[in-house]
Amino acid sequence: MSLRQVFESHPERRYIMFGGKGGLGKTTLSATCAYWLARQGKRVLLFSVDPQASLSDIFQKDIFGKGAVPIIDNLWAQEIDADKRIQDYQNEIRQKILDMYGFDKVPEEIDSYIASASAEPAMEESAIFDAVVDIIVKGDYDYYIYDLVPLGHALYYLSMAKVYDEWINKITKLREEMGQYDRVAATLRREEKVEEDKILEELQYIKNRINTSSRILTDKQRAAFFFVLVPEEMIILDTRKAAELFARFDVPISGYVVNRVLPQELRAGNIPTYLKNRINMQEKYLGDIRSSLGNQVLAYVPEMERDITGLPMIERLADRLFQ
Repeated sequence: MSLRQVFESHPERRYIMFGGKGGLGKTTLSATCAYWLARQGKRVLLFSVDPQASLSDIFQKDIFGKGAVPIIDNLWAQEIDADKRIQDYQNEIRQKILDMYGFDKVPEEIDSYIASASAEPAMEESAIFDAVVDIIVKGDYDYYIYDLVPLGHALYYLSMAKVYDEWINKITKLREEMGQYDRVAATLRREEKVEEDKILEELQYIKNRINTSSRILTDKQRAAFFFVLVPEEMIILDTRKAAELFARFDVPISGYVVNRVLPQELRAGNIPTYLKNRINMQEKYLGDIRSSLGNQVLAYVPEMERDITGLPMIERLADRLFQ
């Protein structure tokens, strides 16, 4: 089955992820897929959480931190600005403290804590994860193309849903137990009403958002994950290991795309020894890929003569990839 047939036979799969080691062409293939779907009349959002993402470079348009930017009819692209997201986090926390406790001003010691906590390395991942949740739960588009960060970080993001969920479950249980004691105390004091637990309400809101996002990204009916690899020994080994890890997080692996395959026409004529050796080496690893992955490989993408930047080159690649 080809990549085109996969999309045409599974129109219910609206959440598409391309993943793999860095520098293999994930962003290029994500952009090409999004472009092709948009040409089929589908409303598509292509978004990236990689702080070194190159959607702006590929589309030759400044989109970083600007929300969903229109590219062509039916296609929007978005690069998440984690720093701005963290600033928004800080302001949101400050406002909630003011609202919940009736302060006119956030106490200096609390404000200092918010600032220092936001400098923690995990805060960037949390901010980005929350931004992804925001994008996914809205459901404004026909397709969401998720250009994942390199494999190690991608596994971290995908595991965060479970980590957050377990943590919030524990905190929520504690708040509920505290609420029971409050109600008992209120009864003993003959008070008619216990004030609503705003913190518990907030925790439930966060939990529902995370669960919604997690269910979508691991839903075999609605989500599809494609591994991108190239015919090189270490990349093949790393991809096999990563596929096993992704399976533990119930990520639905829908197939593999082999990128940067040297064209057969290079064999013609008197070619340099270096190029001949590269072609022979690639043929060996292509054989390994065919024997180990078989029909799970949905496309072999040829090495193009220049970088895939600008709409004309994206269109050329889309015509070859989805023929």
